[in-house]
Amino acid sequence: MKRGHSSLKALAALALSLGLAGIAHAAAPAAKGQAPGWYRMTLGSFEVTALSDGTVKLPVDQLLQGMPQARIQQMLARSYLQAPLETSVNGYLVNTGSKLVLIDVGAAGLFGPTLGKLVANLKASGYMPEQVDEIYITHMHPDHVGGLVEGGKPVFPNAVVRADGREQAYWLSQANLDAAPEASKGFFQGAMASLNPYVAAGKFKPFDGDTDLVPGIRAIATRGHTPGHANYVVESEGQRLVVWGDLMHVAAVQFEEPSVTIGFDTDPKAAAPQRKKAYAAAAKQGHFVAVAHVAFPGIGQLRADGKGYRWLPANYVSAP
Repeated sequence: MKRGHSSLKALAALALSLGLAGIAHAAAPAAKGQAPGWYRMTLGSFEVTALSDGTVKLPVDQLLQGMPQARIQQMLARSYLQAPLETSVNGYLVNTGSKLVLIDVGAAGLFGPTLGKLVANLKASGYMPEQVDEIYITHMHPDHVGGLVEGGKPVFPNAVVRADGREQAYWLSQANLDAAPEASKGFFQGAMASLNPYVAAGKFKPFDGDTDLVPGIRAIATRGHTPGHANYVVESEGQRLVVWGDLMHVAAVQFEEPSVTIGFDTDPKAAAPQRKKAYAAAAKQGHFVAVAHVAFPGIGQLRADGKGYRWLPANYVSAP
């Protein structure tokens, strides 16, 4: 009996110590942080890796145009969201088997302290900046080009950078910078700081409108958000993914109401039809789309839903 009683006491003491340890862990400070921001899928024989540059809070209820602010707030609330909206900034790495192509490079330090993670996530995904052969820019806003340089030097020393020539003519023009409103000058300065080192090295090669770039990747002119905005169509073995850049920004509003534009649009009247055309094609053809500012990884498909569309995120696969 004494031995059994002692055993029970020992077990009680052990349970008490384990319980106390559990309480101590529960009271510890939150670890915070996030897992590396990369997501991989296969597209035919190609490998596509979504890369997160981070998230930034945007006052989308003030930026979106063509709808009353109260209605925008209501639509956000229906998705359990609110303004300012935590907005993803995404880039996309395509391994064709013969070329490693990066589409958009994130902001680095040009769009606030919460961004600038794309290169670190590129490395976490198993690649290095020196391996990138070509970089395709959807447009030259700072959150799409800032990651090209660090300390004034190219981050991707072996890459050729490509964008529509209309982007170069607009954003890299000193005359346009001088004439721009003070609030917009930073957009021009960011583009110049990011692209000019590649221009000086002979590694910037503009194209004009719809252009085949490498086998399986084609640029499609979608001018409106900026003068030379381009989408990139990635195709392999009958499968297609279209990288939209800033064709749209706020999923909770603009999928249901495609006519809503945003204050960042250079030409809202041209941007809205481009968005509607891309939505209709995606819904009809069922191909994947990759969107810079839809919640990471920003890859999914569209289904027509009345006068608008429903966003269907890509199904997660643990070992693509």
